[in-house]
Amino acid sequence: MKFLLVFIGGGFGSVLRYAIGRFMTNSNNGIPYATLLVNIIGSLLIGMILGLSLKNSFFSEQQTLLLATGFCGGFTTFSAFAFENSIFIKNGDYFNFALYTILSIILAVIAVFIGLFLVK
Repeated sequence: MKFLLVFIGGGFGSVLRYAIGRFMTNSNNGIPYATLLVNIIGSLLIGMILGLSLKNSFFSEQQTLLLATGFCGGFTTFSAFAFENSIFIKNGDYFNFALYTILSIILAVIAVFIGLFLVK
């Protein structure tokens, strides 16, 4: 049952990530904003979901698996982040490589803290 919950949540997260990527056209000539956006939103969501779970057991273990592990895991994408950075490096675009990496990491961590703070 736990695997099914992660599978279902991951499917919904992946479809939503794909839809956002189609709506926001990524370009290899600049920051891939769609991936950056989903990773920051996913970080905010996982902070809120886990914060609510830790604070007052708002979500059951099954709901946490569905939402945090499944949905957020399927929605966010480290592999796309790594691939997009490899394109920057291959093209010698070290400025966008550094900017995208720094923004992704710092904004995602800040988003987790904001998510935790919002549910306090």
